[in-house]
Amino acid sequence: MGTWSVDAFGNDDAADWAFELAESDDLSLVEAAIDGALAEGEYLDAPDAAIALAAMEVIARLNGNWGDRNAYTEPIDRWVERVTVQLEPDLLARARVAIDRILSADSEMLELWQDSDDYGAWVGSVENLRSRLGE
Repeated sequence: MGTWSVDAFGNDDAADWAFELAESDDLSLVEAAIDGALAEGEYLDAPDAAIALAAMEVIARLNGNWGDRNAYTEPIDRWVERVTVQLEPDLLARARVAIDRILSADSEMLELWQDSDDYGAWVGSVENLRSRLGE
């Protein structure tokens, strides 16, 4: 995975997913991304985690809890401003569980960040996202 930032859109997988979402008009890709992180299995692959974090950024933005805006978030930001969708409480609950899984011992993304100098900043970014998802 090409990664240049601790933010949810600071990697190739999330950036590619953002462009795919920009062509849709509903939450099906967001739901699939969250469900991908929650899929049965003992190990969560980094690409699935990266896409789930990007989907959670969409959810936070749809709830009015915008994070940083930059060139990498631009497709998502335009999508959020364009679409009219209804967030279901179940999707928010699944997103919160997905964050727990991404931060768990069976997460490749966690392992990759633990091996970097930016581990603390990455955890802080994920925790910031968790707070913006709301209760």
